[in-house]
Amino acid sequence: MQISGSTVLVTGASSGIGAALARQLAEQGATVGLVARRQERLAEVLADCRKSSPDSRMWVADLSDLDGAAAVALEAWDAFGHLDCLVNNAGVPMRRHTTKLDLDTLEWVMRVNFLAPAHMTMTLLPRMTQRGEGMIVNVSSVAGRLGNANEAAYSASKFALCGWSEAIAVDLWDSGIVIRLVNPGPIDTEIWDLPDNDDPLYAGPKISADEMAQGIVSAMEGDKFELYLPDMKAIVEAKTSNPDPFIAGMAAMFRSESS
Repeated sequence: MQISGSTVLVTGASSGIGAALARQLAEQGATVGLVARRQERLAEVLADCRKSSPDSRMWVADLSDLDGAAAVALEAWDAFGHLDCLVNNAGVPMRRHTTKLDLDTLEWVMRVNFLAPAHMTMTLLPRMTQRGEGMIVNVSSVAGRLGNANEAAYSASKFALCGWSEAIAVDLWDSGIVIRLVNPGPIDTEIWDLPDNDDPLYAGPKISADEMAQGIVSAMEGDKFELYLPDMKAIVEAKTSNPDPFIAGMAAMFRSESS
């Protein structure tokens, strides 16, 4: 995909990876549609984007409202005349032990992290199919390939997004609609400090949101289905070949951190 001259809708664009990505896309000549809940912060990102991409626009929306998520996708398509790419980046963390989870919280996380991307994709798919081209970029997580301790709801939602991405990539092969799956590892964003979450177990190095955004742009321009950044693919492959040591190690780490 060529970034310059394209029209891209980015969810979760008020901060973190989404804000960094929106700014980089605009700087490279894309017209960007921004979607997020926080109007003031979204407006700040839009102002930056409009310095180099004056036709960029924003939509304030809570993507846990699935009908609203689908409606925003259509509004953006109609406002721009089409969308070359949808980047499903919006997501919520949920660090909470399984025994302390409730069904309402689990369903909320699934709506934001998986069902909203699916609804927006399904809403735009007929129009992209009619055009014969388009791209869907799903920003999942390495937690969508590794079941993280204390993150059952989050991992479940991201595993769903990974499986969905793989399956639609097969179904849409040779359709002109390209699927990209991005699995960030530890990224330095506010996701580590949001309320209603347990303290993170991970305390190691993190990469910046700008570096992650650069990786997403490269994935959009490249020809590979899946991107890990930082590159944790070897860890995922080791876990897949023999999950028992991974589960035991994760459990031991959790017990150590909790004691």
